[in-house]
Amino acid sequence: MTYYLGIEFGSTRIKAVKIDERASVIASGDFTWASSKKDGIWTYDLADAKEGLKVALKGVGDLSGIAAMGISGMMHGHLAFDENWNLLVPFRTWQNTVTAEAAGILTKEFNFNIPQRWSISHLYQAILNDEPHVKNIAHITTLAGYIHYLLTGVNAVGAGEASGIFPIDENCNYDKKMLEKFNVLAKKSGFNKNVEDLLPEVLPAGKWAGKLTEEGSRLTGGLLPTGIPFAPPEGDMGTGMVATNSVTPRTGNVSAGTSINAMVVLERPLKKVYEEVDVVTTPSGRFVAMVHCNNCTTDSNAWISVLGEAAALFGADTDGELYTKLYRKSLEGAPDCGGVIVCNYISGESMTGFTSGRPMVIRTEGAELTLANLMRSTLYSTMATLKIGMDILYGEGVAIDSFMGHGGLFKTEGVCQKYLAAAFDAPVSCMTTAGEGGPYGMAVLAAFCHQCQDGTALEDFLANKIFKDTPYTTVCPDRADVEGFAKYMKLYTEMLRVEKTATEVL
Repeated sequence: MTYYLGIEFGSTRIKAVKIDERASVIASGDFTWASSKKDGIWTYDLADAKEGLKVALKGVGDLSGIAAMGISGMMHGHLAFDENWNLLVPFRTWQNTVTAEAAGILTKEFNFNIPQRWSISHLYQAILNDEPHVKNIAHITTLAGYIHYLLTGVNAVGAGEASGIFPIDENCNYDKKMLEKFNVLAKKSGFNKNVEDLLPEVLPAGKWAGKLTEEGSRLTGGLLPTGIPFAPPEGDMGTGMVATNSVTPRTGNVSAGTSINAMVVLERPLKKVYEEVDVVTTPSGRFVAMVHCNNCTTDSNAWISVLGEAAALFGADTDGELYTKLYRKSLEGAPDCGGVIVCNYISGESMTGFTSGRPMVIRTEGAELTLANLMRSTLYSTMATLKIGMDILYGEGVAIDSFMGHGGLFKTEGVCQKYLAAAFDAPVSCMTTAGEGGPYGMAVLAAFCHQCQDGTALEDFLANKIFKDTPYTTVCPDRADVEGFAKYMKLYTEMLRVEKTATEVL
């Protein structure tokens, strides 16, 4: 048998997924990790990444017959190395909102939205800050790009991943005019290196990106043999698009876990530059409008954990059912959550202008505080800020025929799918692989590399081979839910004024 392996370094788990030639999931393994805030910066320990790789692979079990594989990971951030690939400063993740000055200057100079979390924003902010490590930078890459380099010795990333490092053009190359503008700006601050010399090579989907080396095999604990070919490493947003067959114009997907984002493949360029909307690409290079929010399930997960502790006091065994039961309990709540409003901002949120977050629960006068309303409100809050950004795209007249949901938020069937349909006032579908997300999409990209060296387009491969007979469920918006979510959003946007005060005094 022939198998394909996808490994994703996500925000809460490092997960490996093994699929067969028909893209059925055969086995998976994972390792739980978390970011921490050190010296005001959100970071991950890269030693945990290496350990997590081995643990996730062990969880898969039989790793024979792997014909191709690939690495996916959290996009953006700052991973800076010297010429010998020594890490110069701790990994600065996408969660950080410390690059507002750099992002603002670059957005204005490029006439193209450069968000705070993009790698080029982090680099330019370090240059503006005159940080000591800047003079030694020889390589800038992403988490997926770094792990890929360790395993293969190839310094390259996929087109979708590259588009979150620096803007790319229609030919899947870094935009030359913007490179020139960046170099001029950087030189004014005393940085005399050309940025194009620091960035990884860009490879579109379907191109090979090296093979597992002896050193790479040792990094896996010897669990994988040398010589396995690799697809280009991709960002979690690109693999999410692949996992949901959302790579053609007018399709969209929502990926929801620690963060949440909506990706819409564009028919035409946006009319204006919006600071709330990124323009990135699919793994094959099609332009995509992305609405990204830093905060999604972390706060709701915390509430569920507390409720689980309460249940345990009475001897209840909640293993495997806690999330499912509480998610379903939320369906009994009022469509507008009965006046219970939750702010889920654990960290800053660029979409609404927050550099830090203070999660809170607010009850309006006469609110009905019930378990169902509280749970429904925590789940509404996971997508409320996303709704603010999506309204910009709707105002632009962006056409969307379908939305696919994937990620942990959609594991409990029919709950958050129903709420997202209410938020967007549009049908939302989920495939049976909705909970697998990025690592599954990366495994599919590896299969594409292996099976389609004849020039077959990624879009055709997904539509005609991978997802042709894949079952999925679709939830259409319920009018009462749509009206209830609209009422909730009115209170939510007002609540942000309270959140702003909280960040200033606490």
